[in-house]
Amino acid sequence: MPLTNGDVSSSTHAQLLLDQKLADFRQALEILKEEYPSRDGLDVRQLVDSRENGGLTYNDFLVLPGYIGFPASAVNLDTPVTKRITLKTPLLSSPMDTVTEHSMAIHMALLGGLGVIHHNCSPEDQAEMVRKVKRYENGFILDPVVLSPSTTVGEAKDLKENWGFGGFPVTENGTLRSKLIGMITSRDIQFHPDLDDPVTAVMTKDLVTAPAGTTLNEANAVLSKSKKGKLPIVDENGSLISLLSRSDLTKNLHFPLASKLPHSKQLICAAAIGTRPDDKKRLQLLVDAGLDVVILDSSQGNSIYQVDMIRYVKETHPGLDVIGGNVVTREQAASLIAAGVDGLRIGMGSGSACITQEVMAVGRPQAAAVFNVSSFAARFGVPCIADGGIQNIGHIVKGLAMGASTVMMGGLLAGTTESPGSSFVRNGETVKAYRGMGSIDAMEDAKAGGGAKNSKSSNAGTARYFSEGDRLLVAQGVSGSVLDRGSLTKFVPYLLAGLQHSMQDIGVKSLPELRRGVSEGTVRFELRTVSAQAEGNVHGLHSYDKKLYS
Repeated sequence: MPLTNGDVSSSTHAQLLLDQKLADFRQALEILKEEYPSRDGLDVRQLVDSRENGGLTYNDFLVLPGYIGFPASAVNLDTPVTKRITLKTPLLSSPMDTVTEHSMAIHMALLGGLGVIHHNCSPEDQAEMVRKVKRYENGFILDPVVLSPSTTVGEAKDLKENWGFGGFPVTENGTLRSKLIGMITSRDIQFHPDLDDPVTAVMTKDLVTAPAGTTLNEANAVLSKSKKGKLPIVDENGSLISLLSRSDLTKNLHFPLASKLPHSKQLICAAAIGTRPDDKKRLQLLVDAGLDVVILDSSQGNSIYQVDMIRYVKETHPGLDVIGGNVVTREQAASLIAAGVDGLRIGMGSGSACITQEVMAVGRPQAAAVFNVSSFAARFGVPCIADGGIQNIGHIVKGLAMGASTVMMGGLLAGTTESPGSSFVRNGETVKAYRGMGSIDAMEDAKAGGGAKNSKSSNAGTARYFSEGDRLLVAQGVSGSVLDRGSLTKFVPYLLAGLQHSMQDIGVKSLPELRRGVSEGTVRFELRTVSAQAEGNVHGLHSYDKKLYS
């Protein structure tokens, strides 16, 4: 007989049920397979059946755990963002004017993701931001900033301030493929008293160079052994051909996941444009600056304007990848797929600063939208971006589980150091400004018009919501603030580590394996009631600190 003090004799078992006949515990796996033919939980089609469950958001369900047979560090996060470009991490920053300019785009690329530069600015300003991203990290810099002998020290300082770096080659004619005569570094000009002196008075003439035809590995080896910050590549006549930067070697060590082009080693850069005729001119400036991916930015992507723009981009710039959207239905997606898009952006009204669903009564809950569009697009090999509704790591996981290959974040990244704007204190907390592109503030931003006579017609916010010609603007977004999150270089690694641990819990080692498991029904789900959502959050405490990472 079982003993009542908690001990059980070796010859008997405590009974859970009266008159229960116990099965052999060694047969648990066989019994599970034979007597429980359907897996626990719901498959993805049962989960997102709108007729049964309504339209689901990310908070409405959970992914059930699987079997852990590997460390979280073994999880591979490689994923396509377009038909031709693959990233090391599935994270993108949104093309909003309070989220992504060149600093965000640079750091997102360094950390393995992609930043999409907003277009609520003049075409020239946007092209300049693209150029800064492309110049930030290079293999061979094929179009370096070159100074002439007549350039002054003051002008060199201005160039350093403008570009963010201070190492410039000086050639006889001030152009590439002219005879190299020296290098100007930050140290040469930092304390020089006379700003009107020519750079030839202070430039470094003792140069280490490498001949044309030197491979990238050979050039890196020369640079790593030298004490110089830059390695000029010259032809047999001593004319400058290209440049290599020591800082790029350092970046390679610190950012091994960086999103770079394999041939040039430049960071991959994406930017958004609208679908107006004037956007074709903007696009040309962006392409000239080195753009790799263009996103057609519209709240409702299924339009004749976007279809025509997709076809124009594919015909005029065949080497440029184009992502269409936004869409939330298969019917919307089919139009853009047929036009030739390389990727799709999914979401309408789910962003933290968006009120489209409330004001326009149009849109779709995000989990339902992502599953239905991405499962259709997958038949044509078109990767999808889950755009909007991302508040935490769990939402990233759920967006990917619904079939997206990447997720796009706005409000979650707006509080980081790398987003535009400055932090300020409100009610004792450090915050940064954040606004939806459909907010009145964004749509009335005169600066965004780029100096045009009618700034409303040039504004990215009015274009995104087809409001350029409206006498009265109807807001589809709000303005506000978000808590300061510190640097992206700490926040993104936290997101990636959490994503790896989540996938470990699910029992999958890669994103393709996750998508296959969802498709085949081996990755299972469970619906959450309101009470379940409350249970899954912090509860029952008098007070607590929610520190997310250290």
